[in-house]
Amino acid sequence: MSDRIIAACDGAAKGNPGPAGWAWVIADSEGRPERWEAGPLGRATNNIGELTALQRLLEAVEPGTALQVRMDSQYAMKAVTQWLPNWKRNGWKTAAGKPVANRELVESIDALLTSRDVEFRYVPAHREDGDHLNAIADQAASDAATTQEPAGTALGAADIPVPAPERSAPPRRKPGTAPARKTAAAAAPGTGSRTLKAKFKGTCPCGRPYAAGEPITKVGTRWGHPDCRATAPTV
Repeated sequence: MSDRIIAACDGAAKGNPGPAGWAWVIADSEGRPERWEAGPLGRATNNIGELTALQRLLEAVEPGTALQVRMDSQYAMKAVTQWLPNWKRNGWKTAAGKPVANRELVESIDALLTSRDVEFRYVPAHREDGDHLNAIADQAASDAATTQEPAGTALGAADIPVPAPERSAPPRRKPGTAPARKTAAAAAPGTGSRTLKAKFKGTCPCGRPYAAGEPITKVGTRWGHPDCRATAPTV
């Protein structure tokens, strides 16, 4: 069995930029979530949330500890594993000659990585069959962005955050019983389109975001706010 600690981190922004948060979760030797932390960022971008989550995770792990970090942000991962050397050589300018965004966070992460054995692993986001630790970090970051309050095991939180798909899963039906009938409120008037609770956060075709747990329905060929359905293209 590998001695490498398994962890995940994620950031969230409600509006990008908008109310933002970050979170990380660390598993025990059996791969079960053991401790976590999340915090608010005020108004910020999703990329700032992602980088801050990685920074705070590295700060929470002792130097010299072998660590595997699971992330769903290709920007944050590539920033510190692929683009960073060129940025430093170019005087913290991009290939286009522009100043590197979020430089202070990237520099802080670079310093933290020098004393750590870190393996990065990309995991797709918002999938029911996706990485469980990443789903927990995603939910914790989303909660922190919404509440703008810090949370975690170090602050006395007894429970691990429950990912949105598990929160919104329908109750199991007892064997031999008929499925519950759909009520009239579950369908859009005159269209037959269902209105249900979002399992994951997303963006409506109108451009506004919706959070996990909010009511959504089909808006054209995508999911979005029920009140946007009337203005959706009919193609």
